[in-house]
Amino acid sequence: MIDIIVTGSGRSFSKRKREGCLPEFSHTHTQSLTNMPKVKRSRKPPPDGWELIEPTLDELDQKMREAETDPHEGKRKVESLWPIFRIHHQKTRYIFDLFYKRKAISRELYDYCIREGYADKNLIAKWKKQGYENLCCLRCIQTRDTNFGTNCICRVPKTKLEVGRIIECTHCGCRGCSG
Repeated sequence: MIDIIVTGSGRSFSKRKREGCLPEFSHTHTQSLTNMPKVKRSRKPPPDGWELIEPTLDELDQKMREAETDPHEGKRKVESLWPIFRIHHQKTRYIFDLFYKRKAISRELYDYCIREGYADKNLIAKWKKQGYENLCCLRCIQTRDTNFGTNCICRVPKTKLEVGRIIECTHCGCRGCSG
């Protein structure tokens, strides 16, 4: 037995600790931990038609990685996120168009893309509503993000703006997505 004296907050007391309470790890035990098999994911294989859209989605994923690692020196704080929002929009619009406009993919593949995070289901739900067909991002319609509780400036139709006025959304860099 080993006596350990613990002091703290002005009091001191002793604890008794038995030797050999904790098992000692041998070199062979730690070596066997490094040779453990890899964890298998329980992800189902992609449905039919995945091989047709996979190259485009991989290309957009690569663009997203480049946008995330892009240096942000010389940009405003909000400008550094704009390329990420644009690529997210582009990827979601690609899957939306394939399923709803061109009818080129099955419902099963569409659901797989939504479930695996290749497309934003909330943004697609807005695109299906009248007046939101060209919505750039969900932040532009959230009224809590603005001073006066209104939508973003990019949601104002160009006919209602001054002639020649160039607008740019502070959230995602959109130049006008009203219907």
